[in-house]
Amino acid sequence: MATSSAIGKLSREEYRRQKDLDAARKAGTAPAAVDAEGKAINPHIPQYISQAPWYLDTGAPSLAHQRRPEGEAEVKDDINQWYARGQRAGPAATKFRKGACENCGAMTHKRADCLERPRKKGAKFTGKDIMPDEIIQTFDSGYDAKRDRWNGYDPSEHKKIMDEYTALEAARQKLREEEIDNQTTTDLAAVKKLAKASGGEKDPDFGSSDEDDEDEEKYADAADAVGQKLDTKTRITVRNLRIREDTAKYLINLDPESAYYDPKTRSMRDAPDKSVRPEDSKFAGDNFLRMSGDAVAAQKLQVFAWQASEKGNDVDLHANPTAGEVYHQEYLQKQEKTKAASQVSILDRYGGGEYLKKPPKELLMGQTEAYVEYSRSGQVIKGKERAKAKSKYQEDLYINNHTQVWGSWYNTSNRQWGYACCHSTTHASYCTGEAGIAAAEASSHAMMLKMEKARVEEQKKAEAAASASHIQQEKSKRLGEQDMQLDKERLAQALKEERKRKADEEDDRFGNDKKRKYNNNMEVDVTEEELEAYRITKRAGAEDPMYNYKDSGDSYV
Repeated sequence: MATSSAIGKLSREEYRRQKDLDAARKAGTAPAAVDAEGKAINPHIPQYISQAPWYLDTGAPSLAHQRRPEGEAEVKDDINQWYARGQRAGPAATKFRKGACENCGAMTHKRADCLERPRKKGAKFTGKDIMPDEIIQTFDSGYDAKRDRWNGYDPSEHKKIMDEYTALEAARQKLREEEIDNQTTTDLAAVKKLAKASGGEKDPDFGSSDEDDEDEEKYADAADAVGQKLDTKTRITVRNLRIREDTAKYLINLDPESAYYDPKTRSMRDAPDKSVRPEDSKFAGDNFLRMSGDAVAAQKLQVFAWQASEKGNDVDLHANPTAGEVYHQEYLQKQEKTKAASQVSILDRYGGGEYLKKPPKELLMGQTEAYVEYSRSGQVIKGKERAKAKSKYQEDLYINNHTQVWGSWYNTSNRQWGYACCHSTTHASYCTGEAGIAAAEASSHAMMLKMEKARVEEQKKAEAAASASHIQQEKSKRLGEQDMQLDKERLAQALKEERKRKADEEDDRFGNDKKRKYNNNMEVDVTEEELEAYRITKRAGAEDPMYNYKDSGDSYV
């Protein structure tokens, strides 16, 4: 059927003609549509399959959008292809090659990954017994090959098992022949069985052994197993209540005054013979059996539930057995803790804990027949010390002329690991030996001097800041409150200036302001001498009333 996208929007007449053409193609009266490759398109294909989506529409009827594009098919390996296990790639080399395994000499792995036995001297040093290289294969398996559980299985392995069983059967047959020859038996059945095993079942002298085999199977089916009753016709197995070979309970002790036996339930609660210990007797009574296994734990749990219910706790094993079990476990744990605490308190008070200590199990069970005698310094005097297990990985590997491994020295000043041979803290650096140690010490001394200089500068800055803060605090105090140390010359100068200032104030008060100066620079800070001069002048005026008197020149007399 041609797609509507290929035809475009059809008119009513064209749509009717298209429908008639599709019906004729389905009926076989009209030839089928052909795609661009010349392949016929089945007219019975539904439209949702034959119609191409808009992004794959070519404008012509085709089913190319339903087919896989050519060239995209992935090439997978054969499903039966597998790794060549145990095979080697050609003959082995005659001399050691650079980059090969130091143990066996193969180029396909390193010493750490070598599966050969570790040699005392590897192929790198001996150059002998160099193993050939392994075959390394990579497969691009498909979906089925990845999920094939039998992929890589070698049927010859199963043949080896069959050959082993065949050899065992042949050995058994030979052993039976030897036994019959030694016994010189006249049993016809044994002779027939031997003849059948040796391949003489076709011999007419021995007759057919099928009858004997059938008889044996018949008798085997008719035989009852111990404690079971088997009906060979209906194949129904009925378990008896007891094994018939066991002695009945009422026959253990025939004394009529012994334990009571209930024939209906076949139970005897008490022990039939109380003179024998329950552990040594064959049957000690049903009560003894009832007190073994999990029955004791169930009884303890029931007793705990009853006691908890009496004390007001809601514990019911029938309603919620899980909660009862949890409560019981918590109770046992608390009881154990209380018991341990009481034991510790008793030992602390009365002592004797040393008698309760036992040697560790490792010491008791770690005994051996190997005798080794050591000296006081720890050296072996007699015997052989246990050999230490060696790792297959490289240890004590020295690189770049180093004589010590990385991490053998720790620099405490900068907290870094390094080499003990040169005191270098750079990993994989070249060893400089004693010169490197001297340079490291010099650099450490220079660093210490630099740090000391920086510390002194910081201390000086701290002292300067402390002194500045002290001066500021001293300035913030009120002047005259602390002990004064006055300069006599400054004090005299301050007295002179104070008197002059007071004289100027008097002139201003009487209106004589000709001597007054403007815009004069005055010091704001007051010194100790100025304050003392102010106090002296003030005190002198208070003692003499005429101290501040000054004649103005105007006389009223």
